[in-house]
Amino acid sequence: MKLKKKSLAILSLLLGIFIAGCSSNQDTNANAKSEEEGYANGDLLVEASWVKEHKDDENIQFVDMRGEGFEAGHIPGAVNMTWGALTRKDYKVDGFLADADTFTKSMQNIGINNDSTVVVYDGGNSLGAARLFYALEYFGHKNVKILNGGYQAWLNAGNEVATGKANPTKGNFQASANKDLQSSQEEVKNNLKSDDVVLLDTRSDAEYTGEKVRAERGGHISGAVHLEWKNSITKNEDGVPVFKSNEELLKQFEGAGIVKDKKVVPYCQTNVRGAHTYFTLRLLGYEKVSPYEGSWAQWGNTADAPIEK
Repeated sequence: MKLKKKSLAILSLLLGIFIAGCSSNQDTNANAKSEEEGYANGDLLVEASWVKEHKDDENIQFVDMRGEGFEAGHIPGAVNMTWGALTRKDYKVDGFLADADTFTKSMQNIGINNDSTVVVYDGGNSLGAARLFYALEYFGHKNVKILNGGYQAWLNAGNEVATGKANPTKGNFQASANKDLQSSQEEVKNNLKSDDVVLLDTRSDAEYTGEKVRAERGGHISGAVHLEWKNSITKNEDGVPVFKSNEELLKQFEGAGIVKDKKVVPYCQTNVRGAHTYFTLRLLGYEKVSPYEGSWAQWGNTADAPIEK
């Protein structure tokens, strides 16, 4: 009997160690899904489990980029912004990114500090989230992440939500533009025949071919390859829109001639979809990505800009 009790005690101890180890492992690998995919810059994409674990960390700020629904429910501690708030008003090119001073004020007003870890999310496909991700990196912020699957992933995991308006404390963010992360119309023109630059049209097939016209002219920039932004997104087993695996993404980009040793210039209509592709390429480890901010809103309305259909 004593031997049996001793054996049970040892078994209980080992079981306790096993459970504790599993718990510790779960905490350590809260972002395991993104890590498993093998992205070169997997730290840029976080899972709902990571957000839950880190939502109360010091200097972390969650930004909800949904156009509506924030007051009805959002991740606790999040602030709200839309991509329209990131653009210049009364500017000659539609949807063009705000200047440094305006962007600085916008970020300060939602509580962003220079040392903040900013986690951006939207309804799920990361289109709005990626626009802010790009803007923050362009203006010099070093620690930005996107929640994979956005608010839909957060809800699907059964996490708590907050309601009502946000009341952030003013931040101290200061913008400092990195010109290497933005291509001008002149730069695009000068690189039309360059073997070292890939122009990447991220719009729909209809926009690329000129069937759908959203400017004075339809078509695409001469020599541009086409890979629509949403080809980077799939739905997981729960129906949540998430990024494809590293292997799938590399296969489709490299198959289109978009390789890491070339400079990649994504564009769309107003660099919202282009910014999404910017993020995807950053996730994959591409180091020379410089979106054409003016995009088709500028190129398609410039009479002498070379186009193809």
